[in-house]
Amino acid sequence: MRTNMNAFLLFTALAVSSPAVAQEPETPAGVKPNRVEVMPVRREVEVGQTLKFDASAYDEGGHRLEPASLKWVAAPSDIAAVDDAGNATFFLPGEAKVGAIINGKPGFATVVIKPQTVARIDIEPLKAPVAVGAGTKLIAVARTPNGDPRGDVNIEWSSETPGVAAVDAAGLVTGVAPGKARVIARSGRGSANVTVTVIANPVRALTISPRSTRARTGDVVHFTAAATLTGNEAPAIRWAVTGNGATIEADGAFVAEQPGTYTITASSGDRSAVASVVASPRDVARELEVVGRTPLEEFQTTEEWIIGNYAYVASLAGRVWVYDISNPAAPVKTDSVAFDARLVNDVSTTADGKIMVITREGASSRKNGIVFLDNADPAHPKVISEYTATVTGGVHSAFVDGHYVYLTDDATGSLRVIDFQDVRNPKEVARWQVENPLTRTYQNKEEGESTGGRYLHDLYAKNGLLYMGYWRDGLVILDIGSGIKGGSPTHPQLVSQLRFNYLDLYGPGWLAGAHSVFRYKNYVFLGDEVFPAQFNILARDRIPVQGIVHVVDVSEVEHPRKVAEYAVPEAGAHNMWVEDDVMYMGYYNGGGRVIDVAGELRGNLYRQGREIARLWTGDPKGWRPNLPFTWGAQPHKGLIYFNDVNSGIWITRLPPLKPKTVTD
Repeated sequence: MRTNMNAFLLFTALAVSSPAVAQEPETPAGVKPNRVEVMPVRREVEVGQTLKFDASAYDEGGHRLEPASLKWVAAPSDIAAVDDAGNATFFLPGEAKVGAIINGKPGFATVVIKPQTVARIDIEPLKAPVAVGAGTKLIAVARTPNGDPRGDVNIEWSSETPGVAAVDAAGLVTGVAPGKARVIARSGRGSANVTVTVIANPVRALTISPRSTRARTGDVVHFTAAATLTGNEAPAIRWAVTGNGATIEADGAFVAEQPGTYTITASSGDRSAVASVVASPRDVARELEVVGRTPLEEFQTTEEWIIGNYAYVASLAGRVWVYDISNPAAPVKTDSVAFDARLVNDVSTTADGKIMVITREGASSRKNGIVFLDNADPAHPKVISEYTATVTGGVHSAFVDGHYVYLTDDATGSLRVIDFQDVRNPKEVARWQVENPLTRTYQNKEEGESTGGRYLHDLYAKNGLLYMGYWRDGLVILDIGSGIKGGSPTHPQLVSQLRFNYLDLYGPGWLAGAHSVFRYKNYVFLGDEVFPAQFNILARDRIPVQGIVHVVDVSEVEHPRKVAEYAVPEAGAHNMWVEDDVMYMGYYNGGGRVIDVAGELRGNLYRQGREIARLWTGDPKGWRPNLPFTWGAQPHKGLIYFNDVNSGIWITRLPPLKPKTVTD
């Protein structure tokens, strides 16, 4: 079983021979059993452990049958994998099903996977001393051996010198007397400490700037506190906000989610000062105008690429469709190109549009990889060459940058770099992968070598840096020519990584990880893709999804930090495109979304009223009638193209924001 497949295309074990791709079910050999037993039926393990399973098949009379065919499966596939001998390894906490299919009949065992014990704790160092009588909150993160944060554990705090600095169960340190005290955090096998310096409160008076201000919801206001001191050393300032619907962070950054009047307080011991903010509604909402649509087809749409006067549309039908969009109100199909693939997931071109690259998964020949096409006649692309040598297991996503293609390898979860300067003879020039002690490499008779516990999902190259949505390994940034770490396209070098705990975010029973990635200004927009552990993308049934967009500040690219998020409560994120301070994206069952991302970003963008517009892409004649499943969006020549799995391409226009009048 391929263990690190695209979460979007996970199928039930009975439906396909490999859950990564859409295939017709194989005709089972032998007598179909009445029941299949998998032993042990239920077990509890810890992340990283391997457990041996056995399977037996029985007829209606309870007699044991000899298996003519036996296939092992595990789901969710990103937290468990099993080899041909029934040896299952568990990579992440949650609940997994390990199954055996004997002569076409499945049986399952249930495994509860406990998280790894905390191995270390990271504490943010204090930037200033604490005044006697004042307090400051220590920020600590408990982490497992592979670096995953754990928000579900208790951190025990203690002070070695409580007569100098006391600390409570929440990590709030209070200055008691001048001196130094070591404060310790413990959880599991992990511990860390920080030295707290306490000084006699030198603050005679505090003032805040600005004293009073106005802002819209979502605008970040930076407050600063000026202290009149009796000495030279300034203590830490504690910030607070009064009023529901707004937050202020430890650095004095305020943002409101709801309109209203808010009071800001800065304090140090018994000294304090106040300021006020009047927050008004952001008022950016508009209605999208539908200009045109591609005809409804008997296939499911995946990726789109809009360039010049043409739209190239990939599909679950193993084809790329070409539409002339010279008249956006009435797109005209000019051609389609068929490939040996169940899924053409990604399609893009070089910047000049002359060379097209498509990715393949589920080829009948089991040679997937990528295909290069000559796009000199943009209405009729022609195949030039393909590259499959080291990526036969499938390619989910690719990013074209110059004469290099950065692509994902489904089988091993690694990055591959393909040089196509000689487009008829493309060659691999580099590979890179996250090293995680929990990963396992398997040899399978049907699939060859595959790696469990590692999956690379999406890539984006800009200014010599490669940003990768590395599924459960979070955001990974590589130097491919920026000069930061001496990297190049042929020698990528790690710059930084930001990990998340997807069990904490979404709960058990979901395929969840970092998927789409887009760099804009000093931010990386990182979208999670979250699906049920088992589903059938070809069925007509509604598929429940989750997923948010993390906004990561990469001003210090070696130290990325999450500062904001965009989260639609009832839907799940997919692909985005950011341009001119606007994020356009497909939010799967939430339809198309347009979001204002101007200025500094902090907090929850959805609750701040930054959503400009939304598009319901359900169609009564769609693949799933009346249900949207919007894959992504791309702005082009003043229009916005939304691609929907169920209903094709929607071409829209966003009218300008009407100026307010006195009567408004």
